[in-house]
Amino acid sequence: MKNADVIIIGAGAAGMMCAIEAGTRGRSVLLLDHAETPGEKIRISGGGRCNFTNMRTAPQNFLSQNQHFCKSALKGYTQHDFVTLVNKHKIAFHEKALGQLFCDDSAQQIIDMLLAECRAAHVDLRTGVSVSGVDKTEDGFRVATDQGSLTSTALVIATGGKSIPKIGATGFGYEIARQFDLPVVEPRPALVPLTWAENDKARLKELSGLSVEAIVSQSASNGKTAFEEALLFTHRGLSGPSILQISSYWREGESVRINLLPDGNVAETLNRMKKDNGKQQANTALSTLLPKRLGQAIIEEMGVNRKMAELATKTIEAISDRVHRWDMKPNGSEGYRTAEVTLGGVDTNVLSSKTMECRTVPGLYFIGEVVDVTGHLGGYNFQWAWSSGVAAGRAL
Repeated sequence: MKNADVIIIGAGAAGMMCAIEAGTRGRSVLLLDHAETPGEKIRISGGGRCNFTNMRTAPQNFLSQNQHFCKSALKGYTQHDFVTLVNKHKIAFHEKALGQLFCDDSAQQIIDMLLAECRAAHVDLRTGVSVSGVDKTEDGFRVATDQGSLTSTALVIATGGKSIPKIGATGFGYEIARQFDLPVVEPRPALVPLTWAENDKARLKELSGLSVEAIVSQSASNGKTAFEEALLFTHRGLSGPSILQISSYWREGESVRINLLPDGNVAETLNRMKKDNGKQQANTALSTLLPKRLGQAIIEEMGVNRKMAELATKTIEAISDRVHRWDMKPNGSEGYRTAEVTLGGVDTNVLSSKTMECRTVPGLYFIGEVVDVTGHLGGYNFQWAWSSGVAAGRAL
């Protein structure tokens, strides 16, 4: 006996969206999750208010070995479509900088909305179910669980990536892909803080808690990608939106270039101060442009805390370079423990961009974060979950 037309493993953003779409189309859907409550990543996102999409969503906001793969799904179910659903459920929201949309109240509202839609679509949601294996059968799939064997015509893998293991994230989806001989682009933590090298940590850990607006980019030899957002000094290294963004592009052994004063010109300003107030100390002068602790730390690091009148033009240029073109080589990242998403995943070359179905295993689908499509920070990864989930749901 077939248990359902469709079994979806993973009741997160993509899994619930896929279940809603398939159920609405009259398919019998069995939605499984090993956690006791669905949508854990939704619940903790956006500081508990869920940055559920971004009004600027476009293909260029996503990383993948195939930059074109995401286009079809994003066009088929847009950020405007999801906002329509949010409005249908009368969830109040607001737009922050750079097109980010957040709930006014709580991320739980998005989870409740999805659960209500699942109920309306007659989705059979079962939580606390541990899946131990998947097999292809003559007419579909068999899923082995701690509550018995389940069968279906189609199987959707919506298990996410490895990021934030404390809420139950695993690499199970990659294991399923490899079981069916599907290539997996090497997963790695993304949207993650970067850590100090030991020599930097000794000098800069005292700046922990300090935040500035900055432009953070790949070092000149590695690319031109750059982000202008807040940067946060921590006792472990650097965080904040600009660092999380560039972390998806950074690789071990590379540097990142940081402009700590995007809207200023340090050399021009210090030369003017040298002329107008030559008795002023260099650390005092730089601290008029940057937060005091940061200005003093840079001057002390360079060993040039003298009166402005005593600073040579070459020295002022060196200070300016340190502020505007700081090449910092991280020791590493904080890893999956704090990474917001996982870069890499199931190779898009083996999936249909229109349906998310595996080309070599009919009836097998991969959606959401488990696929090699990773968005920038700011609601893009949720939009990919909604869009890819709907794409598969429409094809089931």
